[in-house]
Amino acid sequence: MNYLEFYLYAISVIIMIATPGPVMILVASAGLKGGYRQSLLTIIGTNLASLVLITASILILKGMFSVNETLFLIIKVLGCLYIAYLGYGILKEVLSQQEHQLNTMLSPVDGGLSKGFLVGISNPKDIIFFSSFFPQFIHIHADINTSLVILVVTWIILDFLTLSLVYLSFNKLSKSQIYPKILGLCGLILIVIAIYGLYVSLKSMVQILIGA
Repeated sequence: MNYLEFYLYAISVIIMIATPGPVMILVASAGLKGGYRQSLLTIIGTNLASLVLITASILILKGMFSVNETLFLIIKVLGCLYIAYLGYGILKEVLSQQEHQLNTMLSPVDGGLSKGFLVGISNPKDIIFFSSFFPQFIHIHADINTSLVILVVTWIILDFLTLSLVYLSFNKLSKSQIYPKILGLCGLILIVIAIYGLYVSLKSMVQILIGA
């Protein structure tokens, strides 16, 4: 098992989940109104949505991987660029100080299982996200099916734990002066991970071309 890539994957997942977005805001807002029970139901709903999107993404990826390894590597490169774009977006938001608006806009809302699922499933871009994100770490184990199981289980566990932490600490953390710095660091880490993925993917492509 490639532990370096596994740790990079775990860090990436935590950053992706914890950075501001519809799901994170819904969980924090639902907690303000209904407490942890309401946040927990919302988190379960978003997890179910993630499982649906992950399943769709895995079917797409396994089809591409079995058809053409070069095509799969191209998808990996595009995925790295997408992850770098996400990191750049976070850095840009921090520099423009838009993150301060997040706390002022946050207000108590009704959450729950169904609302969490609908918010999680309603963004079709998430399918693109999972399809571009998973290929970067598909070789953490020699067997692709084992890798996929590890990736999915790790995602579910970290998704639940990270969103629970969001509920517990969001209000206090979002008012802290170090919050923008944490966001900026998260964006930078994503860019570094994307660069590493590009290096590995391009190296594999060169080896395929030389072998051909």
